[in-house]
Amino acid sequence: MEDTMGKEVVLKTLRHEQVDEVAWVPFSGAHAAFIKGYTATEILTDGDKLFDALMEVHKLYTPDGMPIMFDLQIEAEILGCKLMWADENPPSVVKHPLRKEKTIPCKCKIPKKTDGRIPMVLEVMERVKKEIGDDTALYGLLCGPATLASHLRGTDFFMDIISDPAYAEELVDFCAEVNIALAKYYVEAGMDVIAVVDPIISQISPKAIETHFLASFQAIFDEIRNLGVLSCLFVCGDATNQMDVMARSRADGISIDENVNIVEAKKITDQYNVTICGNIPLTTVMLFGSQLDNMKYVVDMMDTIDHHNLVISPGCDMPFRIPVDNTIACVQAIKHTDESREMVKNHEAAGTLMDIDLPDYDALTKPFVELFTLDADTCAACTYMVNAVKDVKEIMGDDFDMAEYKYNRKEDIARTQKMGVEHLPSIYINGKVRWSSIIPPREELINAIKELM
Repeated sequence: MEDTMGKEVVLKTLRHEQVDEVAWVPFSGAHAAFIKGYTATEILTDGDKLFDALMEVHKLYTPDGMPIMFDLQIEAEILGCKLMWADENPPSVVKHPLRKEKTIPCKCKIPKKTDGRIPMVLEVMERVKKEIGDDTALYGLLCGPATLASHLRGTDFFMDIISDPAYAEELVDFCAEVNIALAKYYVEAGMDVIAVVDPIISQISPKAIETHFLASFQAIFDEIRNLGVLSCLFVCGDATNQMDVMARSRADGISIDENVNIVEAKKITDQYNVTICGNIPLTTVMLFGSQLDNMKYVVDMMDTIDHHNLVISPGCDMPFRIPVDNTIACVQAIKHTDESREMVKNHEAAGTLMDIDLPDYDALTKPFVELFTLDADTCAACTYMVNAVKDVKEIMGDDFDMAEYKYNRKEDIARTQKMGVEHLPSIYINGKVRWSSIIPPREELINAIKELM
């Protein structure tokens, strides 16, 4: 019976062993608050409410594995970042302590067990481990080194990669040491899998990652392996071009979102014998779709992909208001695939949500910069792309107009579909794509806007 326990399915899959089932790991971060009637802020600051919400996730969604806390700002807050809290999302970083100070924090700044919200997280980890740790693989999530560096430095971090790569590399090295320190705390608290969540990676070129940052990632995953647990590297956005270098990070698994074709990505991860995790669409399917839409998506994915080295999960942290029934439909499709396939054999998923009128781009009197994002409030890669445009807006003022369209609003989804946007986040100028899943250097963005003035 031990071989059929959910926990063992996850661990064997990440160890690249053969299993008879496909592992199911819902990333129910802020969404865990929703199903208990709490706000996101409540479960991210109150250990009792977080524990209560996690137990509800375990009861409703019968996961094989689950994260304890999906908040990429824990380390940033301790290191001096100012946060803005929200009812339906994790907090976002609004003040970057190294924005005007190109320095490296001293090693004495590496978070201790007693710092910030770490004591609360460790206590909840221990409680959850005692309650369900025998049958469920528990994930401890870290803010990855590149994303943490961008939290500390702001959008200047992306300029540093070009203008001062030695500094960017040193800053990421420091952030990797922060990761290693927290990984040790989380393993001591009973975590089975340590996940390094680094959404910003999709915004950095594969060459820059390999040249400047790959060694830092490898050091993190080597240390996690030395601690005797398994690991996963999370990325958001269109990381198609980064798949090969990520597969060489020495992580046991790589988690991707809907921007990446999981069938094609698995061809790369299979070359390196790395488990791939993902990638049920968060908004078009899980948030706005029906139960049958969710069931059909999962069944179709399972029917078109090799099940070895595969964990099925949402594309990232689940949106707050995803209907519980939609997630349960995903569980049904994973655990009872044959029955679910029969249920959805004649089902047609809904098409475009509504009709949207696009601007007459040829008649514009000044450049119009449009940002198509998942949601800048919750997606770090989106946040820093939007901030990069806002920085230029502060410089150029009324010389151009800008707008953000979020892929968690029906009208914005429809606009994104009508525009033919293939990857999120992306920047369009006057109706034409200029940067897809890459944050442009400031001068390059300014020059692109000036060309159309």
